[in-house]
Amino acid sequence: MATLLSVNVGMPKDVSWQGRTVRTGAWKSPVHGPRMVRRLNVEGDGQGDLAGHGGETRAALVYQSQSYAYWRDRLGRDDLVHGMFGENFTVDGLPDDEVCIGDRYRIGEAEFEVSQPRVTCYRVGMRLGEPAMASLLVAHHRPGFYLRVITEGRVQAGDEITLTREGPGRLSVADTDALLYLPGRDPEQLRRALAIPALSPGWQQSFRELSAGQQPGQAQGWPGFKAMRIARIVPETPTVSSLYLDTPDGTPLPQGRPGQYLSLRQRVGAAAPAVRSYSLSRPPTADTYRISVKHEPRGQVSHYLNTTLRPGDLVEVASPRGTFVLQDGPGPVLLVSAGIGVTPVLAMLHQLAAARDPRPVWWIHVAHDSAHHAFADEARTLLDQLPHARRHIYYTGEEPPPDEPRPDESRADEPHVTRGRPSASSLAAMGIPARADAYLCGPPAFMDDVGGCLRDLGLDPDRIHTEAFSALPPVNPGVAPTAAVRPHQPPGPPGTGPLITFARSGIATPWSPAHASLLGLAEACDIPTRWSCRTGVCHTCVTQLVAGDTAYTTAPLEPPEPGTVLICCSEPAGEVVLDL
Repeated sequence: MATLLSVNVGMPKDVSWQGRTVRTGAWKSPVHGPRMVRRLNVEGDGQGDLAGHGGETRAALVYQSQSYAYWRDRLGRDDLVHGMFGENFTVDGLPDDEVCIGDRYRIGEAEFEVSQPRVTCYRVGMRLGEPAMASLLVAHHRPGFYLRVITEGRVQAGDEITLTREGPGRLSVADTDALLYLPGRDPEQLRRALAIPALSPGWQQSFRELSAGQQPGQAQGWPGFKAMRIARIVPETPTVSSLYLDTPDGTPLPQGRPGQYLSLRQRVGAAAPAVRSYSLSRPPTADTYRISVKHEPRGQVSHYLNTTLRPGDLVEVASPRGTFVLQDGPGPVLLVSAGIGVTPVLAMLHQLAAARDPRPVWWIHVAHDSAHHAFADEARTLLDQLPHARRHIYYTGEEPPPDEPRPDESRADEPHVTRGRPSASSLAAMGIPARADAYLCGPPAFMDDVGGCLRDLGLDPDRIHTEAFSALPPVNPGVAPTAAVRPHQPPGPPGTGPLITFARSGIATPWSPAHASLLGLAEACDIPTRWSCRTGVCHTCVTQLVAGDTAYTTAPLEPPEPGTVLICCSEPAGEVVLDL
């Protein structure tokens, strides 16, 4: 018979860590007497990061006294006491390789259901003073597990734990954890996991993505950069030109997907080569890619591409990459863009028109005025080829003079141009179905505003896809926010190692062993980063490796997809370009 040995609680507090402040509830201590357990947590307990911990599916964390004994021996520690692994319930029994997802247990007055294994998180390593702990918990098949509350009630140390119902599928906590984080996963086990209703939504989503196989857009092209030729240059507006690229020897090009982008490496003056990324603005063919570049007033690379390059010149190009691609499915499609953000969704529109796709399509574009409205005629021609297309154009500039061309109001399907920007009311008036898949590209504030309006209209956030060529929003769980700092060279003496280029952030800097990893270097440059475990387990830090080779300082439990790298546990093996 399993027994509840200790009830542990703790409220979130600020902890200093690596020069930052982390808000965490990982510091938990035993309490005496009964404690009420409600739907969201144990009385007197709290979580510092509700995105990864707590909530209905993670109301209480369980860890076993047998695992405490294991780690005391393995780590050579005699100071491990109940609550140090961040658990609410320290139990005798209930091993991870026997407890299954969906099992239900009665403890005291309350009944619980096993919902998922522990989340891999760096904060358990903080609490224990063992930075690799998140990785060790997975590698040694001792993660612990979360409970959702079926019946609220009081629990206390000494309560017996009684199994009230076995979960369907009989997939243990240890096997579920390994299925997500370790290599060699069994497709049949994935199917079993997805058939367990009690499995938390986050883990279900992860398993659906694994079942779908390789992520969209990861088809292999050529490694690093290669020379491509400017076949022709076509001005689209006073500030935008399209560059048509082919291979000098006429060899066929890999088939990229509409919505993907190319990274160009270009030396401008005496500075280190700069890397910039530009969307394919139409579907690639076997012999030609088209990108469209806006001449930014202070953009050295865009200025060079728009004013200096001539047909026949060579540029260094990395193969198409990116996951911002049109999803298959029968649902309506919403293509929304502002300014030069039109390029990836225009390529998607080409794909829809070529297939005479029967899905309803909304085309929403924002430009300054008709003179700066890139691809207006091209988009109209493509929309005319679709049976169920709607077009909505917004101009943010001043009212045009009387002689400026206006939309043909005699066409029943041609909307008037709207002065201003899309608003919640104007989007609501379009009748966009909640089941639509939306693709947004433009300035970050534009995508935030439109995305928020679409969510308010009922669109599933998972169906709202965005593309941004600036640094991605950071994922630093628990770290207290600070004022945004523009990416910069790292402080201190410059490194003497190979050049590391962060393509999205526009930073190129020599490597220094003073940084423990590529993640550490990015953080020293104040480049927004994304991570959770910092030990090569969770893959939150996975980053596209545009060019170069890396080596792992600590081998990840499962290597990432080819062409990507886990920056939390890697260093350069030569010059490296990262899509970061």
